[in-house]
Amino acid sequence: MSNIASRSVGSDVASGPDVTSGSADPQRIDIMPDRSRGIDVLTREHFLTQLHREKRRADRSRAPLSLVVMRFADGRFDADDHRDIITDLSLSTRETDVVGCLGDGVVAFLLPYSGGEAAETFSKLIVSRTGTPAENVQSATYTDPGFDTLLEDSLAIETSQVSAASLPRRSVSSRGLKRAIDVFGSTALLILASPLMLVTAIAVKLTSPGPIIFRQMRIGRGGKPFPFYKFRSMRCDNDDAVHREYVKSLIQGRHDEINEGDEDKPVYKLQSDPRITSVGRIIRRTSIDELPQLFNVLKGEMSLVGPRPPIQYEIEDYQSWHMRRLQEVRPGITGLWQVEGRSKTTFDEMVRLDLRYIRNWSLWLDIKILFKTVVVVLRCDGAD
Repeated sequence: MSNIASRSVGSDVASGPDVTSGSADPQRIDIMPDRSRGIDVLTREHFLTQLHREKRRADRSRAPLSLVVMRFADGRFDADDHRDIITDLSLSTRETDVVGCLGDGVVAFLLPYSGGEAAETFSKLIVSRTGTPAENVQSATYTDPGFDTLLEDSLAIETSQVSAASLPRRSVSSRGLKRAIDVFGSTALLILASPLMLVTAIAVKLTSPGPIIFRQMRIGRGGKPFPFYKFRSMRCDNDDAVHREYVKSLIQGRHDEINEGDEDKPVYKLQSDPRITSVGRIIRRTSIDELPQLFNVLKGEMSLVGPRPPIQYEIEDYQSWHMRRLQEVRPGITGLWQVEGRSKTTFDEMVRLDLRYIRNWSLWLDIKILFKTVVVVLRCDGAD
């Protein structure tokens, strides 16, 4: 891969300085094919910088942002060796689009103000103009989980690399310490809680037909799904339409429609859910239903402390900035929202609490949250 920050394809006459004259802009090299307007091809570092800026802009404006990745079959791409292809690409891009050469034969296109349908159309255009096999061109739209998956799987870029300004990076030692506490803590809690878990399992089994453990796919760090465990507190033959609609209204901020408290003491939680069993109501109120998530912690899918993992259909209504709560840390059994707000806060306030936790994380903060969680659970505060 070239170490040059960008390469520009121009017209018959160079639009930039002549690099051979010794007065060139060190960030740019001019290539002169026979046709097309200019196109800048950024290096990996500069592309990531621009990607971060565009994600921040999308967060503010709520405008769509898409990513298209093209992989060369021979595993290499160089602007000098692929002048004809660059020319074809320049005919497909707009002035606002960003193109980057990311190494290992990968070229990425960042498309501001373009949704999924536009990205799909652009991908087909690239395939037809460059002759690249369709399976070598992938696209995703921010903030779909597939956006971060494309960054990590196709470009070998961690989400945190393009979120550094808003979500600080954690050192290897701090991540290792947090993981060690998770393993030790979840193991100790499983041993201590095993009699209670056995009694709960028997009660669930004897009072309603169906499995003891409720297994549901949730969205974890970086938008990756994982199986989430709880003691089953609902009947098996239930319809989740009620919860879907409630969550949709909560995320969209229709608070007057869903507030089950009063103006002074709002409650943003389904309190009279007909799907819950008699035993289920007890284990929910005491948070006993959450104990199987200790196995999620042991497996490395969750942490003792962190943002709560959402259901897939929840994130369909997320704004782009809401997704930031899933980018940096593992989801947790408890967190800042559970001990400071819980069902009394709006969804946006919950997300802000999660982001505050991520920005200010420390070992001491986790310990304080864990102790506060014990108090909240004993009071059955907001857990019904």
